Amino acid sequence: MEEELKCPVCGSLFREPIILPCSHNVCLPCARTIAVQTPESEQHLPPLLHSRGPAPPAAAPGAGPGAAAGSAACLDSESAAGGGGGGDHADKLSLHSETDSGYGSYTPSLKSPNGVRVLPLVPAPPGAAAAPRGAGPPSSSLTCPQCHRSASLDQRGLRGFQRNRLLEAIVQRYQQGRAAAAAAAKCQLCDRSPPEPAAVLCEQCEVLYCAACQLRCHPARGPFAKHRLTPPPAHPGAPGGGGDGGGGKGAGGGRKLPTCAEHDLENYSMYCVSCRSPVCYQCLEEGKHNKHDVKALGAMWKQHKAQLSQALNGVSDKAKEAKEFLVQLKNLLQQIQENGLDYEACLVAQCDALVDALTRQKAKLLTKVTKEREHKLKVVWDQINHCTLKLRQSTGLMEYCLEVIKENDPSGFLQISDALIKRVQVSQEQWVKGALEPKVSAEFDLTLDSEPLLQSIHQLDFIQMKFPVSVPPVPLLQLEKCCTRNNSVTLAWRMPPLSHNPVEGYILELDDGDGGQFRVRISFSIYLCFFEVYVGKETLCTIDGLHFNSTYNARVKAFNSSGVGPYSKTVILQTSDVAWFTFDPSSAHRDIVLSNDNQTATCNSYDDRVVLGTAAFSKGVHYWELHVDRYDNHPDPAFGIARINVVKDMMLGKDDKAWAMYVDNNRSWFMHCNSHTNRTEGGVSKGATVGVLLDLNKHNLTFYINGQQQGPPAFENIEGVFMPALSLNRNVQVTLHTGLEVPQSVKQPKLPNN
Repeated sequence: MEEELKCPVCGSLFREPIILPCSHNVCLPCARTIAVQTPESEQHLPPLLHSRGPAPPAAAPGAGPGAAAGSAACLDSESAAGGGGGGDHADKLSLHSETDSGYGSYTPSLKSPNGVRVLPLVPAPPGAAAAPRGAGPPSSSLTCPQCHRSASLDQRGLRGFQRNRLLEAIVQRYQQGRAAAAAAAKCQLCDRSPPEPAAVLCEQCEVLYCAACQLRCHPARGPFAKHRLTPPPAHPGAPGGGGDGGGGKGAGGGRKLPTCAEHDLENYSMYCVSCRSPVCYQCLEEGKHNKHDVKALGAMWKQHKAQLSQALNGVSDKAKEAKEFLVQLKNLLQQIQENGLDYEACLVAQCDALVDALTRQKAKLLTKVTKEREHKLKVVWDQINHCTLKLRQSTGLMEYCLEVIKENDPSGFLQISDALIKRVQVSQEQWVKGALEPKVSAEFDLTLDSEPLLQSIHQLDFIQMKFPVSVPPVPLLQLEKCCTRNNSVTLAWRMPPLSHNPVEGYILELDDGDGGQFRVRISFSIYLCFFEVYVGKETLCTIDGLHFNSTYNARVKAFNSSGVGPYSKTVILQTSDVAWFTFDPSSAHRDIVLSNDNQTATCNSYDDRVVLGTAAFSKGVHYWELHVDRYDNHPDPAFGIARINVVKDMMLGKDDKAWAMYVDNNRSWFMHCNSHTNRTEGGVSKGATVGVLLDLNKHNLTFYINGQQQGPPAFENIEGVFMPALSLNRNVQVTLHTGLEVPQSVKQPKLPNN
């Protein structure tokens, strides 16, 4: 976790960290060294750049970040001593390279340990003339050392950036825990009483050494030359060392509640979704957030914590797989060593059975076996080091995120939660396909041809063993990744570890899910009739458009040039009983405005515009309702179903791709192909509920208003795939309610069994 707590500029633990607009963090002293003040034009140069006096001394080349920080601090003090807004000058960080402007002498630049170019502050000379009247103020900017995005500073300077209080608290706890752990770690070989504090830990010997014992008992030569020495581990009970952390202050544990950066007397109480930052009540009343979408601070805190925890679960699963993979690789090392020795013994036996001519070739052949073994060992060691590095990074990120989750500061958490969630998701995605599979096998694909005649002995060499390619093994279904959502199913699978037969693709098969309609009965045994739904190289497949309330059987097999392998085990997937869906923003007309997680729809235009649902129905009975939240000036919204390619810039039902009921405040009509039928008294108003019943077993469509059927069944003999649809203009706002059971009054009685 220590890497997460280090500043990217100075390489040390964060001191007074601030959050940049790109969500990265930087120390406040380091921010003063990397901010740049750029004049708007040549004639508006700051007074300090018009001076041709000697430039202040810069840090020597190669000086560390402390020198740069010290220079900046010195210049800040000089500016403050000069009076006349010295404090603002220190916060706005007026940094400028004189070589770019052509004024004054050359000012050398410094570099941080991470390679960030830093320009020292140049103070204005005493008695410098004021800037010309009417000249625009210079613009200050700060470039993020990690993503290199520039952020402009306003009149507040660095005070405009928010302090990362959570990170500051975690750094403090980590420093306390590290100090306690260093004090607790003692040398295990000291003959002194008490033992000296440990200076290093040998990862291979698993022994703690002080400096004197390490030089005496564990010199960096001979067999110890390749041992890895690391700092003593953190004490388990100390904060940041694997314990519960302890010592952290809760929201009510004495920590001062954070106040708004704009209004010092106001505490954060809401969260602005648009700006992704906490705001106070006064910001909403008179600030720039008064028209933004805001939500309760506590609710957003819990939501973002849940998102981060969910993402951490994925990384944790990958870390567990990586640990198991490391054990597998270490076993592979042992197998390679054993198999290599076996091959060497076999080779020696064969060569000794031949005459003196074979003896001259024996050394060459042994060299080739050794090279092959070393190559395999090198590949496996490289893979171990690479996987260990990734695992260490993921573990550090996990520990940091867990410390963040322990914090009880909602506003501070929300300041960094979006960036952390993205980082955790990216960390999960780094375990790409094939990352946890060995690159080499433990077998040596070499054989010795000992049959040639004596005159061919001098040309004796290894020939590559060509195993006959056989069909792939049985794929393994990853049940933890198989799932269903509405009428969609997702299946995932993988090949067994250490399988050497090549795989060119996979075939995924699914039955009809109809409970036996297309099943074959042979000799009193029932066989499922499967259909190929996917053929390709991917190991994850999502199948949409299935029937609701149906059970599907799925299986997968692999194939290569030798043929098709055996089937996997059959997995049974159950689709949802009823449909849960929302309005679809991707297919809606551009004038449609969706909110409330795409469940509420309105429009920017006075003309009717169409929006579809995210579900598609081809079978079964489905019912959903639409609540009229706003109804002004007696418009004619239309409710119904449509094809995916329905015309979306006019009222629903005016083309042949939609079946709808449009209704005003007094009456309703059914419409299809611009044909109006079945005028029925009774309209809608604010607060009304319109129900849509799609019965694809009987192939008809019925509408309800406030629980009462509106007219006869609207349309009959309809077949195909339909999507929920709605058309409205800016005078109407409608909220969708799904996942509803079919009303009892319209349910069909069950037929008696024969």
